[in-house]
Amino acid sequence: MKGTDRLRRLASYAFFAALAIAAVSCNEAHPNTTLVPHSDFGREIDFLWDRLLLLGTLVFVLVEAALIFIVIKYRRRENQPTPPQTHGSTKLEITWTLIPAVILVFIAVPTVRTIFITQAQAAPGSLNIDVTGHQWWWEFRYAEYGVTTANEIYLPVGRTVNFRLRSADVIHSFWTPQLGGKRDVITNRTNYVWYTPDSSTASSVWNGFCVEYCGASHANMRFRVFTVTPEQFASWVAGQKLPARFGAVGPTLPAGGPNPPPHEGPAVSTPAGPNAPTQAAQAAAPQIAQKSSGTQAVGGTQPAIPRPQNPEANPGAQTGVTGVAPAGGTFVLASGGLPPGYIFPRDKIPDYAVPHAPIPPDLKFTSGLTGNAARGKQVFSGAACIGCHSIAGNPIAMGVTGPNLTHVGSRSTIAAGRFPNAAAYLALWIKNARKMKPEVLMPTLGLDEYDPVLGRKVTADTGGLTDQQIADIVAYLTALK
Repeated sequence: MKGTDRLRRLASYAFFAALAIAAVSCNEAHPNTTLVPHSDFGREIDFLWDRLLLLGTLVFVLVEAALIFIVIKYRRRENQPTPPQTHGSTKLEITWTLIPAVILVFIAVPTVRTIFITQAQAAPGSLNIDVTGHQWWWEFRYAEYGVTTANEIYLPVGRTVNFRLRSADVIHSFWTPQLGGKRDVITNRTNYVWYTPDSSTASSVWNGFCVEYCGASHANMRFRVFTVTPEQFASWVAGQKLPARFGAVGPTLPAGGPNPPPHEGPAVSTPAGPNAPTQAAQAAAPQIAQKSSGTQAVGGTQPAIPRPQNPEANPGAQTGVTGVAPAGGTFVLASGGLPPGYIFPRDKIPDYAVPHAPIPPDLKFTSGLTGNAARGKQVFSGAACIGCHSIAGNPIAMGVTGPNLTHVGSRSTIAAGRFPNAAAYLALWIKNARKMKPEVLMPTLGLDEYDPVLGRKVTADTGGLTDQQIADIVAYLTALK
């Protein structure tokens, strides 16, 4: 009876476990699954997976059936003599050697076939994209168009895309689950991966990840892939090739209150208590504003010297693209009637591609500030920002350490996909990036903010920025469409 009760309990546990697995597998809300491929590369991997799963299942069923049959048929019975003992059987040994060999042939043939297909060179005429992995963000360079961007890729459907992968520091791994397989990104070798997005994927968004541990913010190293029509891609390229542009007044940072949806950015409020700026910091604000006006050096830096644009070092400064070219101060429409500058509509980005990372509770910002883009450009051009970032159209900003910001205002996320690209998030990011993303290279810039890497507060002498100056920079950056 005890054995029967135990079997019943095990059967009930197995039933509920199977029911839970079935319920989860029937749910189609799996945006990062590899089991629903949307490219030729993905289908090759999926075919191999299905074949190996089928063969493995058949082997498992046959082996377990034989095992159960033998256990039951030849179990020990009462008053049964000891069976005769044998030593070796040539026929049996040959049989159980040949059977696994045949099974391995059925596994090896499709595996080797898939390896040769996925490791082959991309087809002629493919779109080449140079991918550089940094700690912890992605740089994407469209060499044939002279376009450089960060953390977002636009791909035309129906055209093969060849990614040339290289790391600037440690080992990373490039992966877009529903489009292509993983590839390591290393420093001393260029790896390649290619795929052709299905034509049915136009106007779709895909999540991309680094899947090789690369440091404290490995999990925060993400990117987005937008698959668009060829006409939309041509329009996007034409817009990306234009120098940066901006308006006079930027968005007003939200006042206090409950957290709005991610696209609107979190509520920000005036620091209080231990996070409040000191009297010395407030007194130093006018001095900081003067130093950041572009006429003097911010503490610890030298005044920036304008340099001529170098299209090779700053590809975003190049202009012109097939089908879309400047003409008499206006632009010739691309095929399909699209003007330069297509951007994937934010209201069509699905929730799974919208970041929902929390804001550090002790990071605050003065509410209700309105930034000025023109003033923000001056502050940006006189601060440490120009040492790391490049902006086509701003000859002072020629840095290469950080992401290219030429059209940062048109991107959907910041911080390599960790936060939505909204004014409130961007203000907090500039103020203290190292609180929002552990060990990030970008320094803490907010005046009187504690830098967790340096272990001290930012002062006026070290180039700290007031909330108003940060609001001006936000206005400038969000206007860079």
